[in-house]
This record gives sequence, structure tokens and C-alpha cells, in this order.
Amino acid sequence: MVVGDAQLLQEEGIDVVEVKDQVAVLASSGKSIVHVAIDGKLAGVIAVADSLKPESSASIRRIQEMGLRIVMLTGDNRLVGEAIARELGIGEVKTEVNPVDKVNIVRNLQAQGNIVAMAGDGINDAPALAQADLGVAMGEGTDIAMESASITLVNGDLGGIVGAIGLSKRTLRTIKQNLFWAFAYNVLLIPLAAGALFPSFGIQFNPMFAAGAMALSSLSVVFNSLRLRTYAHDVDDLRLTGTL
Repeated sequence: MVVGDAQLLQEEGIDVVEVKDQVAVLASSGKSIVHVAIDGKLAGVIAVADSLKPESSASIRRIQEMGLRIVMLTGDNRLVGEAIARELGIGEVKTEVNPVDKVNIVRNLQAQGNIVAMAGDGINDAPALAQADLGVAMGEGTDIAMESASITLVNGDLGGIVGAIGLSKRTLRTIKQNLFWAFAYNVLLIPLAAGALFPSFGIQFNPMFAAGAMALSSLSVVFNSLRLRTYAHDVDDLRLTGTL
């Protein structure tokens, strides 16, 4: 018995032409085809399909609305890959790619000046996840994929990518705000504490006021940072698994 794709059976000298049309129809609907041969003759084909998660299309659409370019990489044949891409609303798809191809595609995108995020769940995705600027693994995937990625979406929902990007942007904005307030307190109050107003106005500040101002500076940074907790509902399914 021989079980595999058409190329494998042809290498074994088994003719698969008689089911070529049926295979094309099945593949165009997004199904992967497995050929089965017994005693050197084709016995039949098995059509296998992964059902898309109901939320996948909506998640892809949200990512696209953020202005991000999506490229689908799959080891499936062209007909299957293009059918799934159409269903998800993805315009750019590369099919029949192996792990090395995926890494090279990520490198080429990076060489073009792009910041690349790679999402995947399998062993074949691990090298590309490690190569990407941001690797995103699915919690339902393999351990090596999660080890190679920077972020793991625990529930496997691609919508978590939107939450991760949103959290990153909000975190950077908070850091900039904290730096502004910390510098503002110091630039304004250190000269006052040093007696900058005394020569002209005879005003002196008690050192206790300066100490209190520094404490308020720290409190403003802490409370401003705590506002990130309001974003928690969007990132409950994220888990850091590497170094960002």
C-alpha cells in the first residue's frame, strides 16, 4: 500500500491521471488530497480539510483594517491555499512552501525594510517564528513553536494579535508620557529648589517641598502606568514566551 500525494504515487510508477479532474475540484474547494494505492494500482483518494475557526475571518479583517499587510504561507498545494485565502479575504498567498522557504520569505520581507510578525503553530513554522521580528505562536500548537515565538496566543484566536499590537502601542505611549512628566518635574523644580527665584524675588522653597514634589513625580508615573490595566480585557489570552 502507498499513501501520499500525487507526486509520491507517480514516483512509485502509479498512474493518477484518472482522478485528476476530481482531485482538482476537491482541491479548489480547500481540501488536501491524499492518494491511496493498493498492489500498485490507485484505489482512491481521501479529501481532508481543516475547518476554519468562525472568528478567523473577522480577526483577519481587523488586522487588515490596522493597515497591516498579510501574506499567507502554506505547505498545501496552490488550489487548496488559494481557496482558503479567498475564504479568509487574504489577497497574497504563497503555497507549497517548506520550512526553509518560510524563513527565506521572512528574510526577504525584512530586507525590504518591513517589520515582520509571523504567526504559526507547527514544527515547520518554528524557524520562521524565530527569524521574524515578532513571533506569535498558537497555544494549541506545538511546544517548539511556542518556544521559538515571543508571544503565545493561549486560546489560539488570531484576534489576540490585534490586542498585542494595541497593548504595545499603548505601552510605548505610556512610557513617553512618563518620561515627559519625570523630566518636567525635574526641569521645573530642581532650579526652584536650588534658589533660582531668590535673587530676583527673595523666594525660597523649603527642602520638604522639593522632597514632596519628587514623591509626586513618582506617583504620577506609577498611576499613569496603572492605566494599562484597563487594557487587560483585550490581552488576557497573551503569554510572553521569549524576549521581545
